[in-house]
Amino acid sequence: MLYCCRILLLIIITGLAVTDVWAQQWHVLPKDNLQSILDQTKDGDIVLLSKATYSGNFIINKAITLIGAPDANSTRTVSGSVIDARGQGHALHLQHSNIHLENLRIINWGDDLTEQNAGIYADQKNHTITIKNNYLQGDGFGMWLQNIEQITVEDNTVIGNDTLRSADRGNGIQLSNVKKARVKGNNISKTRDGLYIISSQDNVLEHNTMHNLRYGIHYMYSHSNKVLNNFAFNTRAGYALMSSRHLTVMGNRTQDSEDYGFLLNFITYSTISDNQIVNVWTKPENKVLGRDGKGLFVYNSAYNTIADNLIDTTEIGIHLTAGSEHTEVYSNSFINNPTQVKYVSNKKQEWSKDGQGNYWSNYLGWDINNDNIGDVIFEPNDGIDKLVWQYPEMKMLMDSPAVVILRWVQKQFPVLKPPGVKDSFPLMHSKHQPQRILNSKPEQSPRSPAEPQLTAKP
Repeated sequence: MLYCCRILLLIIITGLAVTDVWAQQWHVLPKDNLQSILDQTKDGDIVLLSKATYSGNFIINKAITLIGAPDANSTRTVSGSVIDARGQGHALHLQHSNIHLENLRIINWGDDLTEQNAGIYADQKNHTITIKNNYLQGDGFGMWLQNIEQITVEDNTVIGNDTLRSADRGNGIQLSNVKKARVKGNNISKTRDGLYIISSQDNVLEHNTMHNLRYGIHYMYSHSNKVLNNFAFNTRAGYALMSSRHLTVMGNRTQDSEDYGFLLNFITYSTISDNQIVNVWTKPENKVLGRDGKGLFVYNSAYNTIADNLIDTTEIGIHLTAGSEHTEVYSNSFINNPTQVKYVSNKKQEWSKDGQGNYWSNYLGWDINNDNIGDVIFEPNDGIDKLVWQYPEMKMLMDSPAVVILRWVQKQFPVLKPPGVKDSFPLMHSKHQPQRILNSKPEQSPRSPAEPQLTAKP
């Protein structure tokens, strides 16, 4: 028996050695036919491109590594070897598992969104795809990756075409029905959405930067995913999370969004914590009645935890509506938001946990025993607030004697008070510092002269 095991082990080792011997390096010169060489490769081969432009739509149907040459005259490591799709189709179509792409400059693929034209396209049931340190610029989808398990997409740059309408652009990186993907350190701009994830599980998106887009990260019909330490700026919504569950969304930042910092639509059993939301403000030229910048917009979402977040300088700090209940909200800092809470429901909600509430920059209570917990309950949305939501023109009367009397009557006769949010343990101090610029210098959203700058720039 032992002898048979040794023979079997020898056969396995010999087989691996033969595979290594058969692996070949291909050095592609500018005059060579790249597709012909790709067709001649065998699994395990390495294809090294020279500094040149390779025009066409290329198919990779072997388990190979394709590496471009860096440009010695450029500070970028990715620009020497150019794949130019000449304005049509996919630039690279991956039809096999165990493919590695690195140091490629991919440009000018097709713009037919119905045909899913992409710089890098993969739609078969493959596994173990690595796409690293590439530069992509074009009209359609940057990457369309579908039905794949074990993907690494790391340190790539994807740039769309902002002369097209947002709806006519593809997404930067689209993951559809993928599992165990790691998307890290990418920079995406001028596409429709930066990262679009649909029907996908067990993926991690971390340390990506997304800007000048509709949505930075867009989730649909996915579960058990992690969104960690990403940065979105100059978007309509930094993070649009929809119809998904068991998401862990931590350590992310969004700045200078026009409509939403975080949009939660039918999100359940998820944790939204330690995120920073700064400056969500609708541009004056886009202002219409009812369109306000919302730091957190929670719609039809329940059984979630929203904790330890900073919401700073947004038109509405947090807006909950359409059955968004059974959610724990505590240890957040609501700073310099003209409307801290807009809550539309017929049930009361307590926003504290284990004796710890939230910090509210407009809280006027006191703390006699110096335990950092306010001695007066804070109710950020009362009946007067709801009148203002219905009749925005009332804002000019907020400091009038009539409104002051109405608030006093409401406090003296609680039976007149409508359902709303109550923080029984408001924090006297915030663990967050007001933020204006977060490790970057994106353009600021324009404001009207009457809109106050409520925090100072460092």
